[in-house]
Amino acid sequence: MPLLWWTCAALGLFGLSLGADPVKKLEHECGKTALNLLLITLSVTPVRNLTGLTHLLRLRRMLGLFAFFYAVVHFTIYLVLDLELNFRMLGADIVKRPYITIGFTALLLLLPLALTSTNGMMRRLGARWQRLHRLIYVIGALAVWHFYWQVKRDVREPLVYLGILALLLGYRLLRWQLRRRAGAGRGAAAPGAVTSRSGSATAPGRT
Repeated sequence: MPLLWWTCAALGLFGLSLGADPVKKLEHECGKTALNLLLITLSVTPVRNLTGLTHLLRLRRMLGLFAFFYAVVHFTIYLVLDLELNFRMLGADIVKRPYITIGFTALLLLLPLALTSTNGMMRRLGARWQRLHRLIYVIGALAVWHFYWQVKRDVREPLVYLGILALLLGYRLLRWQLRRRAGAGRGAAAPGAVTSRSGSATAPGRT
């Protein structure tokens, strides 16, 4: 739907317009849509855990692929409409302009996640699949960083995205720490179970 909306605006249909600088407008909107979808993808697991709506997990892969799609469109508009397929200028921008370096890195990291999103690749990679797809946390940080550095004056909107990302990653860190402590507690209780079989731990004075 966003792509259809922007296409109509680019063609001047239904009274829609991209403003005085349509290329920059398209770049910005596609990039922000990719970032929005990336954060929505990261929010699926916390929302599932907090609400018990397990069927939300079915949407996670689709949302991630949509994020990749709009990131590719964002980059394509920059390469084709802004740089006019000047790959030498692209290389110079990636090297000399830090926010482009970060954004391009995030796009490259998204590529293996998109390529391994099928059920067949999940089965083939096994446990490595989950480790690979944890790159989404790094990609989210790079994408927000890219947005922050791209904005030259008013950084309030990027800071909002940074706050949302911090909440989503902080939630995961907290759950990981709680699971780790719970696992340590179960491990500490194991010797007690062995002792109880010998009878000493179940003595009346210790019950």
